[in-house]
Amino acid sequence: MTQHNTTPQHIASQHIASQHLANQHLENVISTRQLWRREWQVKQQGAVQWLYPLVLFLVIITLFPLAVGSEPQLLHRLGVPAVWIAALLSLVMGVDSLFKPALDNGTLAQLVVSRASIPIWVLIRLTIHWIFSSGLVALLSLLAVPLFGLSWSEAGALLVSIVVGSPMLLMLSAIASSLTLSLKNGAVLVPLIALPMQLPVLIFATGAVDLYATGLNGLPILALLAAGSIISVIIMPWAIAMTLKMAWLN
Repeated sequence: MTQHNTTPQHIASQHIASQHLANQHLENVISTRQLWRREWQVKQQGAVQWLYPLVLFLVIITLFPLAVGSEPQLLHRLGVPAVWIAALLSLVMGVDSLFKPALDNGTLAQLVVSRASIPIWVLIRLTIHWIFSSGLVALLSLLAVPLFGLSWSEAGALLVSIVVGSPMLLMLSAIASSLTLSLKNGAVLVPLIALPMQLPVLIFATGAVDLYATGLNGLPILALLAAGSIISVIIMPWAIAMTLKMAWLN
């Protein structure tokens, strides 16, 4: 028959151990909040870096109607692909600064040495980057109403397709950025690695909006994109964290 150890020394050791676990949990909560606050401040200070992709997006969707012409039917047919291509290019152009500054200024080294959760830091960094890039691009996509003659309901479907598909695009771009982090001219290789993986997202998203515009049901495709984005958000930060540690060790 098993006897439980109920001596005062054993009870005291259990109390100390439970208090240590509670303090450790509190420190983790605080460090996560500090990581979020720090990354938010860093993103706000580097306004030029996140404004540049947005300006590129606006330039593309503004010049596209001028290059195609003023035929309303042609503009309406090319509106959704043009906005999506502009969104994809603006997202790819901004991923070079995702992790390179953190490697150069020693932030990544401090996180690794202090045993902070690198996947949580990656997730926070990418979430804030998504807000300042794809989130704003989704709102700016409503400009397709006056520029391409889309209806408000079609522009709403376009906005939803960008919101549900862009997290997967960002994760694929981030894994390409982390793989080329230790290379001298890695920024050139990021679009070459990321774009082939992102093409299916582009095709499915534009197809879903076209189905909605023709009166068909595009929700299953949007749901598929949303599922892919959720899975990539759960898995990719861990893979990116391992790649970043390998780049730091090199």
